[in-house]
Order: sequence, then structure tokens, then C-alpha cells
Amino acid sequence: MFDTLLIANRGAIACRILRTLRAMQVKGVAVYSDADLSSLHIREADEAIGLGDGPAAQTYLMTEKIIAAAVKSGAEAIHPGYGFLSENDQFALACQQNNITFIGPPVAAILAMGLKATSKSLMEKAGVPLTPGYHGANQDISFLKQQADAIGYPVLIKASAGGGGKGMRLVERSEDFIASLSSCKSEARSSF
Repeated sequence: MFDTLLIANRGAIACRILRTLRAMQVKGVAVYSDADLSSLHIREADEAIGLGDGPAAQTYLMTEKIIAAAVKSGAEAIHPGYGFLSENDQFALACQQNNITFIGPPVAAILAMGLKATSKSLMEKAGVPLTPGYHGANQDISFLKQQADAIGYPVLIKASAGGGGKGMRLVERSEDFIASLSSCKSEARSSF
């Protein structure tokens, strides 16, 4: 168990984690940007460390600032909450390199789940039921069209490294596949 844990997040998620830590008798350290100085998670924390002024990209997402805050507070662990740093393999690695426990999946798992094709392949190997699709390395246009035709329409072409809906194309007819694929190809390797 840890004596001190830093929460690398803000708002409701930070408050939930702080309440749990209090119940577990673990010191909870909050971080904040100047704009969040009067936020509830700061008032509920046992200690709060400022990350400076600026948007999240210059405060809450700055690995160096979060690690420095953890070291300053003596935190043995960092809980990233969700969003922000929770899926950042480089942040989890930085925690590891600084002998700070990252509360979340191991670096290898974050890397594997960051690419849709890799994560689908891992799920398939584990026997998880999947929507039919193609996730392989062969990116030849005619081969991909054959695969889509065999699966049946509609299909959704997805750039395997895209996120947040980027690189997705709904294809309802075989004759539209190649044009839709071409518009996806510029974004990343495709799967469907």
C-alpha cells in the first residue's frame, strides 16, 4: 500500500479518487493549473501542487511537471484518472523510470491497445467475440476490396491509428469501396 498518491487529473474524477484515498487513509495530492486554483479537488486534497498557467497541454499533460510534483510531494504512486495521461505510454514509462507506481495498465498494454489493428488481433487470439472484419498487414486495394466484399456491406473503413472518429468511412456498396478507401489511406493504415 502507498502512503501518498498523486492524482494527475482534475474535477470530479480527482474528487472521487481523493475520497477513496481518504477512506483508505492514504494522503492524496492534487495538481492544478492556475485557472483551477479554486476548484473542489484542490480543497479536498491533503496537498495541492501548482503546475503553472496555461491550458491542459501546458499543465496537466506535461509529464515533466507531473513527475516533478510527485517527487516534491513524496508520492509513491500516480493515478491518472481517465483521459489526460491514462492512455499515455510515455507517461507510464516516465513513472516507471522514476520509481513511481503508475495506477493503470502496464506500458506494453497501453502500446498494444493504442493501435486498433493490434488490439483487435490480441482480442481475436484471446477468443473475444468480434464484429467480422479485416485487420491484417496486406493493404493492397484490390485485396482489401475482396475482403470487404466477402464480409458484406455495409462496412466501416477505419484508419487503424486514428482516434476520435478520424479516418472512418461508412461504405454501403461495393462500388463505393475504392473511393472511400482512398480517402482513408492518406490518414493511416486501414482496417474494417
